Amino acid sequence: MPRILARKDPSAFKTLPLHVEASSESLNYQSLGRPLNFSQMLERRRPVQVNDNRRFAVELANLGVSVRLTLNLQGRDYWLLVRQRRQDRGDTVLKLISGYVPAHELNLPLLTAIQEVAEECLIETSEGWLAGRFADTWLPTPYQRQLRYREASHFRLSPLSGAARPVRNGKLTLLERPEAYVHLPTASLQLVYDLRLELPRDCHQISLFHVDEVLQDRELVAQLERRRPDIYLLPLHQGLPTGELLTLRNGEFNTASTRGLWLSESFAEQDGWLVHDERVRWRDWLSRVGTARPMGKRMAG
Repeated sequence: MPRILARKDPSAFKTLPLHVEASSESLNYQSLGRPLNFSQMLERRRPVQVNDNRRFAVELANLGVSVRLTLNLQGRDYWLLVRQRRQDRGDTVLKLISGYVPAHELNLPLLTAIQEVAEECLIETSEGWLAGRFADTWLPTPYQRQLRYREASHFRLSPLSGAARPVRNGKLTLLERPEAYVHLPTASLQLVYDLRLELPRDCHQISLFHVDEVLQDRELVAQLERRRPDIYLLPLHQGLPTGELLTLRNGEFNTASTRGLWLSESFAEQDGWLVHDERVRWRDWLSRVGTARPMGKRMAG
């Protein structure tokens, strides 16, 4: 049975619609209108059209963040992907860790991004669960009442190289230089942060789990399902995917099936500032980006 870690009232979430202006050199977003609750935001996430992929002004439903999280184990790099059953779109995809940005964090979306890592990516070791830090900031431990977090060890998040084109919130340039795209099918602006996850050296028998919030009886319920960890490692070799997909349980890598697999729109081809697709087939994405040699099964300690 899934273990319930937390419950939230979805009506407590508030965000703001956006006015977005883009040029070939930069993108600027500002809040617009009155706050929206979760249901109102979803109602606005309907397809929009833009005539020019590099220069436009458009009103959008919300700001979202994603984290392209790179984990290094035994000298190998892996991207962490999570499985999500998207109730609003009626599909199941692998995606980057991501979430909606609340109204009070629209000017600091990096804070939302690192909080999403703390909430969605759970790291278990033989001595307990790991909390994390980003620079001098401790990440929240949202399930502290249910899980035993280690006190003497923690993981670290650090930024990787940012995008070339700046993104601005009004006059404020986002210093971490996230990538940005406007997703036309959902009328949303998505910021993608490249972060590295470093584990402490004393980690043993590592297991990774994804915790996602699901709407049940008018509550958002966060559940831990050990039988379906729903978090995957995408191995990289010299920056290219190897074509494999792995899970990590008790320090051991296992190969996951990619048959019939779909990836979220963040893996789809970007057209200027725009993404047109809702999802992309795994095999089509690999054909577009290319693959490196596979690595085979390894132990993670």
